[in-house]
Amino acid sequence: MAKLVIDDDDDGSERLSQQAISFFLHILFALGSWLGMMILGYAIDPRSANQTIILLLSVLVPMTFGNLVTRFKADEMAGHIWLAGLIWMLIVSLWILDMPTGPNACFECGATEKLTRTLFSFPRPSGLIDNNGPFFGTWPSAALFGYSIGARFVLARRKARPA
Repeated sequence: MAKLVIDDDDDGSERLSQQAISFFLHILFALGSWLGMMILGYAIDPRSANQTIILLLSVLVPMTFGNLVTRFKADEMAGHIWLAGLIWMLIVSLWILDMPTGPNACFECGATEKLTRTLFSFPRPSGLIDNNGPFFGTWPSAALFGYSIGARFVLARRKARPA
């Protein structure tokens, strides 16, 4: 029978530490699957790879991996790592907004143009972060979002299934 009364000695720290470990482990899985995809992409060396396709793959590959991991070990934390992706994107965005502009570095750009040109290279790269904004900001965040979505598909299916 389940424990209905909470003891004064039970502060929940054991459960909290397990959740934190699980959260960071799923972040490592998501970023590891994305990094593996990137290494494979560099090994294949497609010279004309469109950044939109890379962004799409940065979502789909970790989504598939998150789906597979959650099928084997259902864990609620796997569906919450999108928060880490959001926080990462916000940190990188603040870093970009704090950068000075100049010739060959998004000269006279506003905040919106600075972010879209740096993070998405749209309509052309900004020159900030050596034109590696998608690699440092957008694609890892997309991987965390994708992993979380893939895990949520499995978790939602398990909840909907009658016991």
